[in-house]
Amino acid sequence: MSRMTALEEQDVFDMVEKHWPMSEGDGKATRKKKPRILAITTDCCTGCAGSPACIEYCPIEACMFWVPDEDHAPFGRIEVDPYLCIGCQKCISKGPDGAFLDGCPWDAIEMIPTEDWEMMHGIALPDSPPPPPVPQVTDVATSVEAT
Repeated sequence: MSRMTALEEQDVFDMVEKHWPMSEGDGKATRKKKPRILAITTDCCTGCAGSPACIEYCPIEACMFWVPDEDHAPFGRIEVDPYLCIGCQKCISKGPDGAFLDGCPWDAIEMIPTEDWEMMHGIALPDSPPPPPVPQVTDVATSVEAT
């Protein structure tokens, strides 16, 4: 199996358009190093019918986001951006010793070792998230002349 570079994997992940609802973050938490564990959504995720319970607990902006089901609107699911996740476990509802926490009420989010995620996807995540993509600026004068 050929391994993708982190940049190639980020380009692939950028193809998934992030929709609202989306985690807004608390403005305090940031990813300073690669987390030991990552949140992943399972096939059980239904997106709570467009009002997901998990995203309000995520302290990282745009880490959790809605992906619409193109074939079954208005349904969709929540995805977690592995480049932004800090592994804080605030989105899950499983606490120590079986305690129930505030996150996903359907146990549709699991925490997996980052190392396992990297092996499944054939890449190594960077310690800090990549910078946000720079929007391409179109020169209005050039595009007008072309028409």
